[in-house]
Amino acid sequence: MFRAVKTDIRESPQTDPDLAIVQACLQGDPNGFKKLYQRHHHKVRSTLYQLCGSDGLDDLVQDVFLRAWKGLSKFRQSAQFSTWLYRIAFNVASDRRKALAKMRSRNISVEDEQLENLADDAIARESDLQPSLTQMHYQDLMQRGLAKLSEDHRAVLVLHDLEELPQKDIAEILSIPVGTVKSRLFHARSAIKKFLEAQGVEL
Repeated sequence: MFRAVKTDIRESPQTDPDLAIVQACLQGDPNGFKKLYQRHHHKVRSTLYQLCGSDGLDDLVQDVFLRAWKGLSKFRQSAQFSTWLYRIAFNVASDRRKALAKMRSRNISVEDEQLENLADDAIARESDLQPSLTQMHYQDLMQRGLAKLSEDHRAVLVLHDLEELPQKDIAEILSIPVGTVKSRLFHARSAIKKFLEAQGVEL
């Protein structure tokens, strides 16, 4: 129901093609990190969009890859590079959501009309990027539904059903047991299903 079309074939850490590029980076290859960016920035951007929305998305993507660049020497090459990068993306998303929560708590006196105008502007910007009204409406509904989930449930649903990561990888990214991943996924799917049905979406 929420699964995206798979765009690549996941490989085991032993055959991870990223490892050779990482090693080249650490040995001074000036184009190495550019290759890693080209391989992964679309997936990182997609994940951050689902977790945080479109506001400030470019800055968030840049932050993820800046952290990756600075921390590359600490990457355990026995692990999967993409899993390590997703963990960084999740941390960046968490920091962003915490910052927004603090900002909202400091601006609770903002007039409702101002908030409505900001929301209208955001929707207008998004509509310029979407190929059809139907797709825009569904994506808007999904974003609203995701926003109603807790951060823990939202992260698991995005990583598993939208980004198609295996549960064991998600457990590693979020530092939780696989059983917890399964439990959160079940509750997140149930909540999204109820939300979409309440909005008149047939599932």
